[in-house]
Amino acid sequence: MKNTSFVTVCAVAMVAAAVLLSEAPSAEAVTCSPLQMSSCLSAITSGSPPSSQCCAKLKEQKPCLCGYLKDPNLRQYVNSPNARNVAAKCGVSLPKC
Repeated sequence: MKNTSFVTVCAVAMVAAAVLLSEAPSAEAVTCSPLQMSSCLSAITSGSPPSSQCCAKLKEQKPCLCGYLKDPNLRQYVNSPNARNVAAKCGVSLPKC
């Protein structure tokens, strides 16, 4: 009886550990560089549709967008109506900072 209880406790602990590890966020560092967004420049300045590369970079740089919005040199581009359209077309919501 004790052996069955021990096996049950071990099994529950292993399942709990697997669930916790599978839901742990990945800690990939993002290098915040506005130059990474260069593939979006024509879409932002002209209103043309964003390329797949632009959308990929926008999604990658999403953690950096608040910093870009706070930078007076970048704010006008990141906060423009065209930039909002590009973000929407790429499925990226602009953060409220």
